[in-house]
Amino acid sequence: MKLHPDLEKILIDEASIQQRVKEIAAEITRDYAGRSVLMICTLRGAVMFFADLVKYIDLDVRMDFIACSSYGAGTSSSGEVKIVKDISQPIAGLDVIVVEDIIDTGHTLKYLYNMLLNRGPASLKICSLLDKPERREVELEGDYVGFKVPNEFVVGYGLDYNEKYRNLPMVGVLKPEVYAK
Repeated sequence: MKLHPDLEKILIDEASIQQRVKEIAAEITRDYAGRSVLMICTLRGAVMFFADLVKYIDLDVRMDFIACSSYGAGTSSSGEVKIVKDISQPIAGLDVIVVEDIIDTGHTLKYLYNMLLNRGPASLKICSLLDKPERREVELEGDYVGFKVPNEFVVGYGLDYNEKYRNLPMVGVLKPEVYAK
């Protein structure tokens, strides 16, 4: 695949992403065998990962969506988490997996995790395509993680910069001059 002109390099190619998505789906299928699971997609970054993931989970899967914001239009978290769209159903007594695009500082996901935990699910797990442990500022680990990535600004496969690059089928590193403008 041709390198997008705004990318410095491709970090994870499309074939590697699809292979790992199938592996994670198999892990979830095994771990929840005989049970149903509610998958909650964090909008908008996790949509591509979420859509591919649920196709390969061989269980009774229910889906819901939540949108949180702590970034605005910049490249770093504002620190204040806002729920822009909440899930549409009660989760008490359900097995729940939150599907995220990336675990970065962890602030937003920790807030979301605690909020959902207070609603009484039978279990609550985190599934993330990417994990950037060098940036972690709170204690938080994903239960299902696709790839660990270095502390670089990544875009593609749902991840964006100013709402661009989400549609790229791979994950790449954005050139610094693109987001330094």
